[in-house]
Amino acid sequence: MAEAPIEMWEMQIAFAIGLLGVYIGWRGTIAKMTGFYDLSGAVKTLLYGIISGVLAASAIDVLILSEIRNETQNIISISAIALVIALAESSFTLFVLGRSRTVGLRACAPYGWTLGLGFGAMRSAHMNVRLFDPVVWEGTGFSMLNIALAFVLTVITCLGHASITTWQGSRIIENSRFRPIVYASIARSGLILATVLTVFFPPTLALVAPIVAWSWFPAQESWLPSGLTPAAR
Repeated sequence: MAEAPIEMWEMQIAFAIGLLGVYIGWRGTIAKMTGFYDLSGAVKTLLYGIISGVLAASAIDVLILSEIRNETQNIISISAIALVIALAESSFTLFVLGRSRTVGLRACAPYGWTLGLGFGAMRSAHMNVRLFDPVVWEGTGFSMLNIALAFVLTVITCLGHASITTWQGSRIIENSRFRPIVYASIARSGLILATVLTVFFPPTLALVAPIVAWSWFPAQESWLPSGLTPAAR
């Protein structure tokens, strides 16, 4: 039987921190919208995000993180791989949020938020495991500094994916489906690269942290309520 890369209790902490991103991301406008949208639908899309997030995290680990660790690929090749993975996520988002029932409910944006939280939770949990693994890179390992970094990494990853997916959902409501895939994929690929590189060089997270922090405001004030009537807003 294959051995876990870190102790089981350390892995549990890594995943607990990752799942905490869902709780943090559920604060704000989405918590006030349960009266307007089917909560079970939001939870269902969260589960879709978790399952697909596991697949994306595995692909990112094998095709990007391992290649950076082994120093076998250049930044152009890694960026191209990140863009392909991001394109797959964006296409899956369109598949989930673009269904007639979801569009009919005008729930694409709030469901997009929970779908993105699922993406981010599993991606950050997986990166936290690598961050706690002392053999990955110089500076990785289970320490208070890396635990604090894991919390920040989780918040940035979850809110980043949630904001991108919510924006894509808000565009679906406006009957714009395919052009947003391109823009969302570019944004996702940047988020993927920055968060993976954070495991090796933590200051990299500062490249996307201000953008994610800014995206919180239009996501809460404009994108999430985009399907509501003016009176409901």
